[in-house]
Amino acid sequence: MAMKVQAVILGADVSKEWLDFNRYGEESVARIDNQRASIDAFLKGYPHAALAVEATNTYHELLVERARRAGWVVYLVSGYQLKHYAVSIKQRMRTDAIDARLIARYLAHEIDALKPYTPKSPQVQRLWQLLKRRAVLTQSRQQLRQSLVGVPELKNAQRPLAATYRRVIALIDRRLAVLAQELGWHADLARLMSLPGVGRLTALALLVAYRAGTFIHHDPFVAYLGLDVRAKDSGKFKGQRKLTKHGDEEYRRLLFCAAMTAARTEPYFTDRYQTLTARGLPTTAAFVVIARKLARLAFWLLRNQSTFQPERLQPQS
Repeated sequence: MAMKVQAVILGADVSKEWLDFNRYGEESVARIDNQRASIDAFLKGYPHAALAVEATNTYHELLVERARRAGWVVYLVSGYQLKHYAVSIKQRMRTDAIDARLIARYLAHEIDALKPYTPKSPQVQRLWQLLKRRAVLTQSRQQLRQSLVGVPELKNAQRPLAATYRRVIALIDRRLAVLAQELGWHADLARLMSLPGVGRLTALALLVAYRAGTFIHHDPFVAYLGLDVRAKDSGKFKGQRKLTKHGDEEYRRLLFCAAMTAARTEPYFTDRYQTLTARGLPTTAAFVVIARKLARLAFWLLRNQSTFQPERLQPQS
């Protein structure tokens, strides 16, 4: 049901450099820089508004923060929702302007079924920030180790540098443990860590994602993680299937690592991996399939408050 006219309804298509806004019922699209000054100036033109924004990696965060500060009601919409909405109204072309109109139309017609965005608690925000920083440090440590190999003059520098990385990472791990305890996540972490390949870091990331929205099914959850598949078909033409990669890449990195471990340690996933590669699927794609399965299982474990039971998995044909 369309919303009664109580506030201006706008949709925003977000990119790194700019924002495209469409007011529902109008054809025109306004483009502004994705900068605080430009955003604040635009917001002043609409004292009371409802805004729908497609969730991106991080590019939408400034707009959402400034809009909520200005008193706007903000709705975050996933790429999964928009993709299927576009199909339902037979919209095939996608440009920034078209997407802005699509988002505004989606909000106008679906607002009664949507939940306004509520920011993460400070503890969850800090936990996610630390998880991201830990990933950067781990990658940097590996790159540094590789760059020093075969350079005798730098051999003595390797040990103190490695020790510094270990201390900082250990500090992050201790702080993550404290935050998880403060949030009361112990039981849910145990449920997720019962999954093969899912360690504490992956479990923390999955919990952050799961609590970021109200997911009624595992498909929107998988889409939020960016592990859903985008297909471009027309008539008899079958386009290449690719991940949408919506959302933060750290979710996908951790689940991909978990998938590689699961394929080595759990017979079901080992068989699944061998079946997929025997059919000609590349190694990376096979691990992505397993990562997607782990995400679905994680959703159901949290939804049903249960632990992983490998005997309930169907054997591979």
